[in-house]
Amino acid sequence: MSNILFVFEGEKTEDQLVNSLTKIFFNEKTLVKCAFCAEIYQLHKAISDDDDLDTFTLLKEIPQNKEILNDFNRNDFAEIYLFFDYDGHSTLADDDSLQQMLELFSEETESGKLLISYPMVESIKHLSDGVDFKLLKVNAKENIRYKQIVASECDSKYLQFSKYSKEIWKNIVENHLRKMNYIVNNQFDFPTDNYSQSIIFKNQREKYINIDSTIAVLSCFPIFVFDYYGSKTIEILS
Repeated sequence: MSNILFVFEGEKTEDQLVNSLTKIFFNEKTLVKCAFCAEIYQLHKAISDDDDLDTFTLLKEIPQNKEILNDFNRNDFAEIYLFFDYDGHSTLADDDSLQQMLELFSEETESGKLLISYPMVESIKHLSDGVDFKLLKVNAKENIRYKQIVASECDSKYLQFSKYSKEIWKNIVENHLRKMNYIVNNQFDFPTDNYSQSIIFKNQREKYINIDSTIAVLSCFPIFVFDYYGSKTIEILS
């Protein structure tokens, strides 16, 4: 039972990103990728409507996953990670529901660990010499066409996931982990501890969402790597 299951909101962008991440961090581990094909808030509704619903069973019933997961059962996976976007402008968006979800899905060895990118997966490449990443925030509750914003503001080396080198990944990981620490502790330093997704979102609400309806730009993928490898994270990238 050494397999790891990655669950994504969609099927395209995340797949390209994880292919790159896998080459750097998980080349000796068996990753299985599938998609929920809906927003995080729809996952909340599905779980809320059935107290006995098992995450893996739900995923296996989704048509796009039937072939991928056909030969697996829950015991084949040591860990389940769910990667979703904040999607604050969605008509289904509900911050209280998301807080509940982050507390419910907090163990990768049980129902799965939920990780959120703010505002969406493209946040991982919102880095530029001309942008102060520490202070970078965007409107949280309206459709700002974030993909286009990132494409116009990020440095060209971050545009294509498939071309990410170890050096680029190191810069991404360091910046986003510093940003995580800044959101929680107001210190843009490399963290000594990882923070739960629930604590990160609580701080996003208190310091950004509830203040001016913004969110601090932050990708969950570097946080996942740090959660997985801890102090060895930067060693792997050196």
